[in-house]
Parts: sequence; structure tokens; C-alpha cells
Amino acid sequence: MQFRASGTARVVAVGAALSITLAGCGVGGSVAEPGVSPAPTTLPSSSSAGSVTTSPTATSASSEIEATTPVTCVSKTLSGLSADQRAGQLLMIAVQTTTQSSAKQQIGQYHVGNVIFLGGWRDRAPIKAVATGLQAQAGPNATRNVKLIVAADQEGGAVQQLKGSGFSTMPTALQQGRLSDATLRRSAHTWGSQLRAAGVNTNLAPVSDTVPASLGTRNGPIGRWDRQYSSNPTVVGQKTGAFIHGMRDAGVTTSIKHFPGIGRIIGNTDHTASGIVDTTTTRTDPYLAPFRAGMKAGTGMVMVSTATYTKIDRRHAAAFSRPIVTDLLRGNLGWRGVVITDDVGAAASVQNVPVGARATRFIDAGGDIVLTADLTTTGTMQRAIVARYRTNTTFRKRANTSVRRVLTLKDRMGLLPCSR
Repeated sequence: MQFRASGTARVVAVGAALSITLAGCGVGGSVAEPGVSPAPTTLPSSSSAGSVTTSPTATSASSEIEATTPVTCVSKTLSGLSADQRAGQLLMIAVQTTTQSSAKQQIGQYHVGNVIFLGGWRDRAPIKAVATGLQAQAGPNATRNVKLIVAADQEGGAVQQLKGSGFSTMPTALQQGRLSDATLRRSAHTWGSQLRAAGVNTNLAPVSDTVPASLGTRNGPIGRWDRQYSSNPTVVGQKTGAFIHGMRDAGVTTSIKHFPGIGRIIGNTDHTASGIVDTTTTRTDPYLAPFRAGMKAGTGMVMVSTATYTKIDRRHAAAFSRPIVTDLLRGNLGWRGVVITDDVGAAASVQNVPVGARATRFIDAGGDIVLTADLTTTGTMQRAIVARYRTNTTFRKRANTSVRRVLTLKDRMGLLPCSR
């Protein structure tokens, strides 16, 4: 997400599991539906202990899982989820200091599978208590005991959501970019260990955007706040990888952002719908290199922006663009893992899109987790996903593929009942 003024061994395996084999950038084609390519054989296999009995409310959609799919922890978990629960796995909601009760309620009511701390939190002990309380809501009725991805925006500088006792004061990314790779990795390990100790298993960082030196602080979302590692995409890629490796060392998964890059725009998509059109970035742009580096380093997710890129897709913002999410990210760059939106709840950039359509259009584009910073949108998004899931065969296949990707990541994080 953008700035608002307002370890376990299994988790470490996320990096290896989701590393991309980039035999050149021309890996064509999108992810096969409804399944997902199996993980590399070098990974530890999922535990076969425990089984998930098919939920009485589960839809017949589980029959769409290919008959040749091995009976894994992921497959068993997926087959037990109802349509409502599947939709919930595709949502991430914000938890602010004033909305804890509402967030807990929504996990049960809308079967939400993922949360993010926003708004500024202080001190490890109370944050840990909230994270534990949120995880306790992920029971048999809400999520079939699938635990939550609990995330934070912990980049450094102006974007450090968790502060106070138990958390180091993190330098800006621009300052981090001046560190050696080894030093940045060690620092990220420290910061990641602090997140784990607070019950946070995912960091929606690092920023892999490159801001050209000619634009600098006139770039509203990144350059203004020194959120970029450098104006050199090669350096940005190196620091992206070092940061991811350090987080992985601490057992924290990551999300690189904001694909395909918001370093060339003027406006901040959180606050304005003006100045958010990129007329430069292409499918073979050198500024894509840091994202490739992040995938190779083992990021768990890729966050897609809500800016528009006219040289790739004139008609749609990136999060709603199949040419960007499926053709470019999944096809040309070969990404097979989870794709998450930047905020599509409160962000000014998406206010002209109906709330429910923000979720369904993203999934249709090839995305997986819809992030909303506005809890009043959760129910509308969840119901829209379920309604389209039940009436549109193509969308149902895409949604099942998305749920499988999310569950695959969660399996490697130890968050499924049969993977713990």
C-alpha cells in the first residue's frame, strides 16, 4: 500500500517455493486453470496428517479441481471450503486501532482470510494481543480453521505502521539503498524478527518502484517520501532482493510493490485520481527489472497498482487489467504466485468503479487477494465475488485458481490445518 498521512522453517520455504525460474523473460501463457503448477520438487512436501471433511455448505465447485491433482493439504482444504469461504480467502481487510471489533466480526460474517494493520500501531505486546485475537476468529465456521495472513506495511521511514517498544526505528528506503546488500539483509532479518514476535507473518514490502532522478520528489507516492531504494533499477533490484532475503531469514513473507511501477506518476493513487497515468512504461521496460529480482529472491506476493499504463493497457487501471496481471506479470515475467491489489477500498483512484466490481474485475484480470482499507466495503465485495462465482463459469474457474494460489502460499507458511 501507499503512504497515508494518517520464523519458521516452513515460512522460510516460501521464498524457495515461489522463486521464479526466469529462463529469460519470455515465458509465455497464463496460469492454467483451475489448478496451479506444482511447487518445485526441492520443497518439503506438505504434511499428509489430518484431513478436511467436505463442508456441508461447500459448493460443487470442488469438482472442478482436476482429477489428476494430487490429494495434497491444499487440495483437501480447498475442497472443504464453501463459496462464501472461498470468497473470504480472496479478501484482506484493514485493522486500525479503532476498528478491531469490526474486523473481528467481519472475519466471521464474511469469512475473511487476511488482515493488515493500518493507521499506526505502537508497542509489541498490544499488537501481539490483537493479532492473536484476530487469529482466534479463524475457526471452523469462518475459515474452516485456515489461519490468517496478518500483514503490515513495514518499509521504513514514513511508512512504518508498527512502532514503539519492540520495534526498531527503520530508516527510509533511500537510506537503506546506501547499505551493502549484506548489511541490509541483516537489518531486514532484525525487522522481520520483530514482526514475527508481534504475531505478524507478512510484510507488504519492499517497494520495487524506481523513481527517475529527473522526477525525484515530484513523484507523489514514492519519491516524495524517499520510499525508493535508488533511481537506478539495477540497485533497486539488488536492495529488493536483500530485503526479501532478510525477511525470509526471519520467517516473514513479503510483497513487492507496486507493479508495474508507480515511480513515473505524479499523483498518489490513495489520495487523487489525477496525475496517475503512466505514459512511459512498456512491457519490456527496464524498470520491471527490480520486480523480476524480487520474484527471483522469493517474494510471497506481488502487489499491483491502481495507476493506468497507456502503453500496455489504455482502458484499465493495472489492478483491473488482464493485459497487465495475466499477460505481462504471469505470462511474460512468469509469476505463478499470489497477486494482491493496492488498496481498492478507500483509494481515490478507484472511486469511479462500483465497490463490488473492484473485487470481481481484479479476479477476472488474474489477481488473487483484494485489499480494502475501508471496512464498509467488505460485505459488498464478498457478496459480489460469491454472486459471480455462482453464475459465471469462467469467473468460478478463475476464482478457484486464485483460492488455490492463496492456500498454496498459506500451506508454505504453516497456516492450513493440515500443514501445521
